[in-house]
Amino acid sequence: MVDMKIRKALVLGSFWFCASFCIGAPVANTFLPVVPVPAEYSVGEGYFYFNADMKFGVENESQLRMVSDFVTLLGRQTGFIPSIMIGSETADVRLKTVTSLPDEAYNLIVTSEKILIESAGDAGFFYALQSLRQLLPAGVVEGKKQNRTMEYKIPVMTVNDRPRFGYRGLMIDVSRYFMPKHNLLKIIDAASFLKINKIHLHLVDDNGWRLEIKKYPRLTQVGAWRVKRDEPFPNRRNQEEGEPVSVGGYYTQDDMREIIRFAALRQIEIIPEIEMPAHTNSSLAAYPELACPVVDRFVGVLPGIGGKNSEIVYCAGNDSVFSFLEDVIDEVSELFPSKYIHLGGDEASKVNWAKCPKCRARMEAEHIEHTEELQSYFMTRMSNYVRSKGKEVMGWDELTNSTLPEGAIIYGWQGFGKAALKAAAQGHRFIMTPARSLYFIRYQGPQWFEPLTYFGNNTLKDVYTYEPVQEEWNPVYEDLLMGVQASMWTEFCNSPDDVEYQLFPRLLALSDIAWAKKGTKDWPDFLKRIDKVLPHIEAMDITCARSMYNIDHKVTPKGKKLLVELSCIRPDVEIRYTEDGTEPVASSSLYASPLTVKSTTCMKAATFMNGEKMGETLLLDLQWNKATGKEVLASNEKRYVLTNGIRGSLRHTDFEWAGWYDEDASFVLDMGKRTPVKEVRIGCITNSGMAVHKPSLIRLSVSNNKKTFVPVGEITFFQEDIFKNRTAVEDAVFSGLDLNARYLKLEMENPGLCPIGDIREDQKIWMYFDELIVN
Repeated sequence: MVDMKIRKALVLGSFWFCASFCIGAPVANTFLPVVPVPAEYSVGEGYFYFNADMKFGVENESQLRMVSDFVTLLGRQTGFIPSIMIGSETADVRLKTVTSLPDEAYNLIVTSEKILIESAGDAGFFYALQSLRQLLPAGVVEGKKQNRTMEYKIPVMTVNDRPRFGYRGLMIDVSRYFMPKHNLLKIIDAASFLKINKIHLHLVDDNGWRLEIKKYPRLTQVGAWRVKRDEPFPNRRNQEEGEPVSVGGYYTQDDMREIIRFAALRQIEIIPEIEMPAHTNSSLAAYPELACPVVDRFVGVLPGIGGKNSEIVYCAGNDSVFSFLEDVIDEVSELFPSKYIHLGGDEASKVNWAKCPKCRARMEAEHIEHTEELQSYFMTRMSNYVRSKGKEVMGWDELTNSTLPEGAIIYGWQGFGKAALKAAAQGHRFIMTPARSLYFIRYQGPQWFEPLTYFGNNTLKDVYTYEPVQEEWNPVYEDLLMGVQASMWTEFCNSPDDVEYQLFPRLLALSDIAWAKKGTKDWPDFLKRIDKVLPHIEAMDITCARSMYNIDHKVTPKGKKLLVELSCIRPDVEIRYTEDGTEPVASSSLYASPLTVKSTTCMKAATFMNGEKMGETLLLDLQWNKATGKEVLASNEKRYVLTNGIRGSLRHTDFEWAGWYDEDASFVLDMGKRTPVKEVRIGCITNSGMAVHKPSLIRLSVSNNKKTFVPVGEITFFQEDIFKNRTAVEDAVFSGLDLNARYLKLEMENPGLCPIGDIREDQKIWMYFDELIVN
């Protein structure tokens, strides 16, 4: 019966499908393993089989090229290559132009005998073919050799599909880690498979200039190369003058033309970003005369964050800067067909501008009162030049801190991206790429299992559940929202595999929120779909993370015991655990509710599906001492980690450290009754690259009434020890004690700003503590 309806639909043709878009036909509940999820679909009974005798029918050369790519890859795996005919209306798979369909929309009508694809243009046809690719066995159109005796079939179905947003973007930072061309092409190909249509290339930053500019060869001769440093990005020392450079690379203009052509064939627009006025140490290393004349230090390409050198930016009072940038824009605008050029505009220090005589003269001449408005002058002047080249300007949301350039499109990135709404309130279009949801540099799973990066977590579920349009928005803002973008910053990446690991599978979640209709999120259904689609991504030789199978934990003191909570973002896995230090297996105890622990325990846990272990083994080495399970009195919401029996790792963001920022710290341990005390230990962590340091002083006091505390010892740390460049955990120990007390009070003094010469010079610091151990 369903098959008959589909045959009837095939006869009715375009009118029926246009109508279905207009009236909003209901979505059937039948499962369809496609990412992003189609707007409307129904699945019938039976299958269409691909075979050696089948024929594709196309209308023109553009469709021919697209289908030729599809069948060539199909042939590598199946051993047969279907024929393609121009103008055939009797072909087994036929492409038909329907101009009434919305841009990028397509209809896909599959019966047991025919496939009809309808669209208004190349984009829709391309997206329909990607849906077909996903429905075939993994590897079929990725060119992988598999069992050629298998059946190649897709279900009978009707799909009426179109995207929610016209901008479905991925930003790739190729400055901090230079992505070789062939690896970049692989990511572009995978992104197109997921119907991503914009690749924003961050080509310029302090850490490297990545695009050949013929008029200024030193941009790539000098600006594309940095010194080798083995430390993590935040801990890297700046280049010394004369120190050899060896790390980097760049794209020639011919390379970029190849990348642009490759992307265009996959319906992707490449958007270049040329940062200004900040994040420009790479170009200033090549042409230092473009910095403010008050800069009195060597300018090199930064291997890391850069400390004070990151404050060196283009001089806003030097006309040569604008001549230089206009020349760069000339070449960029000619090279890139995109109608957009991103000019950055973020995190621009005004320190040198405030001291620079040229900048002060500029402010006087232009009647500018504040240096923030001097940045507006800078960005407006360059924006006007970009617009004179027939391009539109994009920029980060710091541009909203001053007068916005005319027509600028703003990327909302800080926090949840709300600064972009300031632009929307002035009628500017905007794109949401909030750091708290769509920055893929953040950890994508429990941090103990993940490669080192920084800040907090943006898990696969966090990305998928993100909704860009909030209820409190002014309704007019939604019309100005162009779309969403994932941003892949690469300062912690050292190989293409590192970048791929951070991107996948989270990019599948981004594609779904960018394409799917609002209000249709279904986390369990999404997981079922990606389980089918991820093998296609892996068949492209792309590294995919399995972080979604790893276990989160929370251990909290409760009534002098410990409550252990385990969870996984996948609701369809079993958590199996042991409490004797042995490796969990499929028959180990099944976790169903929080566990209570009363003494030293080595707990291990892992996720399982159908008897197969899916994730890494979580080790909770719960060590007992006199403080374990006891109450800590403090205003810090993370105070419970101080006595939960778990030692924090080398990652101060792993949710096992209690932190205090730019302030002294103190807390009181309630032992419950008078208790003999011989030794007190408190764990401290140093991560100098992130301005995390030990206190200058720790004071231990005791009391039996919680009112009067008597000091019993102090530990002092000196500056050279506190600010040593390292990442380390160490205990501060009060030993040789002979106490009998109920309350122990620890007070820690903040050592103040990072000193001159420190990698984070003049920055305020964090102090983190864990675990409090009493013997």
